[in-house]
Amino acid sequence: MVLKVKAEIERQWDDGFFKVVRYPQWVFIIVVVSKKDDKIRVCVDYRDLNKVSSKDNFILPHINVLINNTTRSLIYSFMDGFFEYN
Repeated sequence: MVLKVKAEIERQWDDGFFKVVRYPQWVFIIVVVSKKDDKIRVCVDYRDLNKVSSKDNFILPHINVLINNTTRSLIYSFMDGFFEYN
């Protein structure tokens, strides 16, 4: 299992998925999950970080409120924030 984890981490490092940061107080738990086809999935457990993070005072509204408010509009705009033009 250790060799599979090392190979997966090296593959993700070579693909540029990881970035070196210097935050020793925030160490995440790495969870290795075996898949059915004898491959592994490397996951990160963020539960400890979520416990110490400040809570957002402006929560998102429920989807039914958004839909009800949208139906009263005359014009709709479907912007995609992933293209970074807005």
